[in-house]
Amino acid sequence: MSSAHDMGGMHGLGKVQPDSDELVFHHPWEGRVLALQRALLYTRAWNLDMFRDSQERLSDHVYRSASYYRRWLLSLIQSAIEKGLISEDEMAQAHSLRPAQAIERSMHLKDTKAAFIRGNFDRAPTKAARFKPCDKVRTISKSTQGHTRLPQYASNKTGIIEALRGCHVYPDSVVAGKGEDPQWLYTVNFEARTLWGETSDPSLIVSIDAFEPYLEAI
Repeated sequence: MSSAHDMGGMHGLGKVQPDSDELVFHHPWEGRVLALQRALLYTRAWNLDMFRDSQERLSDHVYRSASYYRRWLLSLIQSAIEKGLISEDEMAQAHSLRPAQAIERSMHLKDTKAAFIRGNFDRAPTKAARFKPCDKVRTISKSTQGHTRLPQYASNKTGIIEALRGCHVYPDSVVAGKGEDPQWLYTVNFEARTLWGETSDPSLIVSIDAFEPYLEAI
């Protein structure tokens, strides 16, 4: 989906300035948001791809103006409303107004450590891989609708398959409500000039991990 979150490779946004003394949390509430996010993922109310999608659907203004954990909080609230875990009137009143909806599994104190362990997205393949290392491919023209892991800057570009990375849950399908639909994942190399024009460093190679549906044979 092409929106404010997909800023990788864009010009004019300024230099990234890392802070060597960056705090883990700037405010106590940020830690609570992290805990809430991990707890909700543990309950399987939604998954990580759906969580990413909910942030991507924030308006451009909100996404760019909100802090990191505020974006998390806003997306958690919206997802909870969409899934029927809470309602807008309950948010306005700041307390529950009706019995809670059942969830797939509850989280208890003993589950805290497990809630911070990332799930395994590897899946058994249902078909042979279409491409192999050294194959020349072109990425698809990126759709403006729905969640995808294909960045805008790598849309409709020619690259070379570097490696096959196994078969994994396909995020685009999961977010669209069409199931896991496991797909092969590849590392694809692109020349910087292919991505950003002839003025780019000719020695620079950019690698991205791309699912098979993103790729077309040349």
